[in-house]
Amino acid sequence: MPTKEQVIEAAKLCFDPEIPVNIWDLGLIYDIEAAPDSGAVKIRMSLTSQSCPSAQEIPAQLRNKIVETCGTEDVDVELVFDPPWTPERISEEGKKKLGLNEQ
Repeated sequence: MPTKEQVIEAAKLCFDPEIPVNIWDLGLIYDIEAAPDSGAVKIRMSLTSQSCPSAQEIPAQLRNKIVETCGTEDVDVELVFDPPWTPERISEEGKKKLGLNEQ
């Protein structure tokens, strides 16, 4: 059954169609609860804005990747906007890909 690390790897396979950085490195994942004994996965995530045109697509993509890669059907992806996402949440790897570290 899935571990938190496996769920993170699945999140790294998901992308916002408008940004060439995965949703983990964008900092869109706020919390992951993985229960290896039951296989249940609960994720709290956000989007770059409340009016994101991919608001349905990205959480569904994440759920599908977790089901495919972790072998569990018990996946709950909760979309939240509190706290609001900010670019400060982007990982160093994400910043490199976006050219945000260059002076």
